[in-house]
Amino acid sequence: MTSDAEPRISSVLFMCGMNSIRSPMAAAIASRVMPRGVYVASAGVNAGENDPFVDVVLKENGLDLGSHKPHLFEDLEDGYFDLVVTMAPEAHHLALDTMGSTYSDVEFWPMPDPSLATGTREQVLDAYRDLFRRIETRLIERFG
Repeated sequence: MTSDAEPRISSVLFMCGMNSIRSPMAAAIASRVMPRGVYVASAGVNAGENDPFVDVVLKENGLDLGSHKPHLFEDLEDGYFDLVVTMAPEAHHLALDTMGSTYSDVEFWPMPDPSLATGTREQVLDAYRDLFRRIETRLIERFG
């Protein structure tokens, strides 16, 4: 939770490896959890493909990605964010190497990659649901 002494955050960037699972899911959840008017974006170290399991889990929770297409950090039009939240080691290294001194805060929230889950469709979906819960909990703790 933010303190009264902490400056108001007006923009947040979520970064992961491919901008197809963790960071877009976080951006969708953040749009519901964070105060109105906070600009939220997501990007990846590499550009992946949309993951249909993300759509399923977001829909279960009343959210969607809208017209999101995975893209790279370097493709972002706006280069400044008050907070950069990284969710994969490679994203964290990129953030520190290219943005660390520019931003007021870079935070590493390590999150599992549910695309590595194996088993039945339901078991794989459970890995995505677990990721959703982890991200939502972290966002509420940080910004609640």
